[in-house]
Amino acid sequence: METTFRSARFAELTAATLYDLLKLRVDVFVVEQECPYPELDGRDPEPGTVHVWAADETGEILGYLRILDDGAELRIGRVVTSPKARGSGLGGQLMEQALAVVGDRPSVLDAQSHLTRFYERFGYAVAGPEFVEDGIPHTPMRRETPTRH
Repeated sequence: METTFRSARFAELTAATLYDLLKLRVDVFVVEQECPYPELDGRDPEPGTVHVWAADETGEILGYLRILDDGAELRIGRVVTSPKARGSGLGGQLMEQALAVVGDRPSVLDAQSHLTRFYERFGYAVAGPEFVEDGIPHTPMRRETPTRH
């Protein structure tokens, strides 16, 4: 299976691509993880938001994340892989794509707590106490400067 990585600002997304990205997010975060929350939070169309995704040769979206510009730092969020792509290393490849966008800027994320070691591979460190969001334990993490891995 050949995977293509893409990134775009909201205004650059086609309606079909936006639909597919949002569908994956809702399918996993709202339906699979049983977290009824407002997935569409108003941040997707912000001018500083970058959407990063992976698609297979048919165009099916296999994974996604978004990068928000919070001013002094960037925030990586909505990191998701489709059930059929899990275990393939796609999550790590998505993070590599994200870090290419982030560059030397500090960045933060709220990791589902069982994934903190995954994010540590990319230079993130725990930056606060664990908290529960939508019934799922999360841990705030921060990356100050790029690290090589």
